[in-house]
Amino acid sequence: MEALTTMAYRQLKRFSRARSRVIGMIINPLIWLVFFGLGWSKVFDNPMTKMIFGGVDYLTFLAPGIFAMTVFNMSFIAGVSVIWDKQFGFLKEVLVAPASRRGSILGRIIGDSLVTLAQGTIILTLTYPLAESLKLSGFLPALGVGFLLSMAFSGFGVSLALKMESMEGFQMVMMVLMLPLTFLSGAIYPIDTMPGWMKALAYINPLTYAVDGARHFLVGANVAKFSLAVDLGVLTVLAALLVGLAMVEFERATIG
Repeated sequence: MEALTTMAYRQLKRFSRARSRVIGMIINPLIWLVFFGLGWSKVFDNPMTKMIFGGVDYLTFLAPGIFAMTVFNMSFIAGVSVIWDKQFGFLKEVLVAPASRRGSILGRIIGDSLVTLAQGTIILTLTYPLAESLKLSGFLPALGVGFLLSMAFSGFGVSLALKMESMEGFQMVMMVLMLPLTFLSGAIYPIDTMPGWMKALAYINPLTYAVDGARHFLVGANVAKFSLAVDLGVLTVLAALLVGLAMVEFERATIG
C-alpha cells in the first residue's frame, strides 16, 4: 500500500512542478473548442441541422467529445514518462526496491489518472461558458467517466512503454492511434452519419463509449447512442483489463 501511495504522490508532484505541461494541455483542447466548435456552430445553427445532433447546437454536442479527447490524449501520453524513467534509471530502482511491483505500477497509473482528470476538469470548466446548454448536474458524473477512461489508457500507455526504448517510437505509435480513434469516437460528428464500415470500427473503439457516456451526463440521453449501462460497463471492463495488463507486464519487466 505504501508503494502505491508513494508512486501516486510522485506523479502528482511531477505534474504540479511542470507549468509548461499545464499550459500546453489547456491550449490544445481550447483550440479545438474555440476555432473548430465556434466556427462550425454557425454552419449548423438552424433547426434542420440541429436534428442531426439530437436537437442541440453543435458546440454542446462537441463539448463532451472535447473533454473525452483531452482525457484520452493526456492519459495515453503518460507512457512517455515511463520511457523517461527507464532511460534515467528510476524505473530500475523501483524494480529492485523491496516493494510490490504491482502496487508500484498501480500507484503510478492512479497518479497519472488523477493528473489527467485534473486536466479534464479544467477543460470542462472552461467549456461551460461556451456551450451554455451543458447540464451542470452532469459535471461530477462526467468526471467519473473520465477517470475510467484515464485508468484504461494510462494502463495501455504504460504497457506499451515498457516494451519500447525510444520516446520517438512511442510518440509515433501514439500519433498513429490517436487520430483514428478520435475521429471514430463520435466526438466530432455522430456515428449515425458514418459509412457502414466506419460504424463497425466505431463500435469497437473504446473512446466511443467514453464520449457517449459523457454526453449522457452533460447533454442528455437523447444525444447519446448507447445506454449508460453499456457505456460504463465497457469502460469498467476495459480499465480493469488494461490496468491488469500493465501490472503483469511490470511484474515481468527486466531493465538492464
